[in-house]
Amino acid sequence: MRLSIYTDGASRGNPGSAAWAYVVVRDGGIIRKRSGYLGYATNNTAEYHAIINALADLSQTTREPIEIISDSELVVRQINGDYRVRKEHLAKLHRKVLAQAAHFEDVRFASVPRGNRYIQVADQLCNEILDSHMRQSG
Repeated sequence: MRLSIYTDGASRGNPGSAAWAYVVVRDGGIIRKRSGYLGYATNNTAEYHAIINALADLSQTTREPIEIISDSELVVRQINGDYRVRKEHLAKLHRKVLAQAAHFEDVRFASVPRGNRYIQVADQLCNEILDSHMRQSG
């Protein structure tokens, strides 16, 4: 059974205040959630950071097959090699994802619609981080 990790990144303003989040799901239940603040970044950068943080954290505890699921079709297609990565700042993040993915027995990357219930949990985590940062800096 493959472990599923749902990721999301958000940027208010694009570029603007940005956050990332991921949700780890096993057998239909959420077993871990994590999010963080990025600072000033684009939405695509935040999407990549969600994947990078998920891979980095999971590599500490498992090598089992995993599936990274995102609502960013662009990022998933770039990682899967369907689209070229044209911007250098995203190319660096792309290389980091591929290097981290090598730690696992097998990694699959897939995109799902924004309405996916686990993506919505990750999106909510991003919004909570962004709201909290705005209150602290406001």
